[in-house]
Amino acid sequence: MTDAVEVRRARAEDREAVVAFTADTWPDRGAGDYIEHVFDDWIEGDGDDQRTLVLDAGGEIAGICQSVLLSPTEAWAQGMRVNPDFRGEGVSLDLTRAVFDWAAAAGATVCRNMVFSWNVAGIGQSRAAGFEPETEFRWAHPEPDADATPDHPVVADPDAAWTYWTDSPAREHLHGLGLDTGESWALSEVTRERLRRAADGEGLFAVQDGGTRAMTYRTRTYERPDEAGETETWAEYGVGAWEDHDHARSLFAAVAADAAALGADRTRVLVPETVEAVSDAAYARAGIGDEPDFVFAADLTTR
Repeated sequence: MTDAVEVRRARAEDREAVVAFTADTWPDRGAGDYIEHVFDDWIEGDGDDQRTLVLDAGGEIAGICQSVLLSPTEAWAQGMRVNPDFRGEGVSLDLTRAVFDWAAAAGATVCRNMVFSWNVAGIGQSRAAGFEPETEFRWAHPEPDADATPDHPVVADPDAAWTYWTDSPAREHLHGLGLDTGESWALSEVTRERLRRAADGEGLFAVQDGGTRAMTYRTRTYERPDEAGETETWAEYGVGAWEDHDHARSLFAAVAADAAALGADRTRVLVPETVEAVSDAAYARAGIGDEPDFVFAADLTTR
């Protein structure tokens, strides 16, 4: 570990120091950082399944990162930030190793994280810390529409959705991952039980056309500010998988109608970052994000 730097559990009194160096994380992107808004919740929620760690450099906080157990074997690392005054000194590696050690001790066999594709420094840092590339995805944004009508029947059958998912190109590309239903902005393995819970909550959609040809599940609705500072309601869907653009169109129509019924202003659907999937979404006029996001994974079985 870097001299005079200690990794320890974050405390409430670290808030001011953490917010100070995370307030302007990406000045060239015109986007603020979320750490300020979640720090208090992170500290309050820390326990057996979650741990927020900081780098204490003798009165200064040199970095922060949180690890969360998404399942008994899957950990998620998020909010990795290094104080600009300590960049280039290798402190991020100390922090990541501590995250890996905590996750492994908690029973996880893999730890994943997500990095925006434009964040070159973050990508390099992840690789240097021991994360390896796993997959990439993009967001589709169909507009909520109460009048949207799928061209094909859509059912809430978890077994049909699971059967389609297990042999779909989307599952292969995404390594079986979709948005986690408990932790925002995190990916974990899609399970049959997850689809059953989604069906019970009227948030599962399986497109039928001589068999199941597409599926998605709703993860949550939430509020976030728009560019003008007004509050918008978003409906979020954990993964989009489909046979071709025709079935994608029906799937996105089901999402649009569901989001409208929930009173959502915006949607986002995780889709594989493949030429076929992205072009299908564009063809279906679902609204597609400008850039993909990368997911990395670290094998913890040797720790």
